Amino acid sequence: MQSARLARAFSAIVAALALAMSVPATASLPVGTSATIFSTQAAKAGKAFGFNLQTALARGPVVLYFYPKAFTQGCTLEAHAFARAIDEFEAAGATVLGMSADDLETLKRFSTEECAGKFAVGIASPAIIEAYDVALKRNGLPAGLSDRTSYVIGQDRKIVLAHSNLDYRDHVRLTLAAVKALKPK
Repeated sequence: MQSARLARAFSAIVAALALAMSVPATASLPVGTSATIFSTQAAKAGKAFGFNLQTALARGPVVLYFYPKAFTQGCTLEAHAFARAIDEFEAAGATVLGMSADDLETLKRFSTEECAGKFAVGIASPAIIEAYDVALKRNGLPAGLSDRTSYVIGQDRKIVLAHSNLDYRDHVRLTLAAVKALKPK
């Protein structure tokens, strides 16, 4: 029992160190670029559904934030921050969607346990990761994960904010400011 806990703790530490030692992709799509329309499987409050970017944009701007791996420290803290701010995003008419390469079952749990059921998280397929230029790289090679990049996409499909930084702390503040700037006065 004790050795199993130690093995799990060691595995978590190794995974966290590997993620921390990863070199983030510094590229992201430039502001003004047309966002690629996509559909993916997503989860909110533990329930799976199909997410379509075009449908979401018809309702208002979309905050599309990519994160490397559910249940890792930075990704969990970022999800908590978005959950705390979701009322402000919704008041500004925005939809928030977190995106990672995690499988749907993991996202169902993450959407409940860490996103507090307040916003959806979706599967970032390799094609979506490529389209949004968010591949996390280790030693210059794709790691099969997305880096931490947040986009605000206006209803005209144009990217109005792109923020790429593995430090989660500014993502909510910057995306919320960009969404609020889009709202008519």
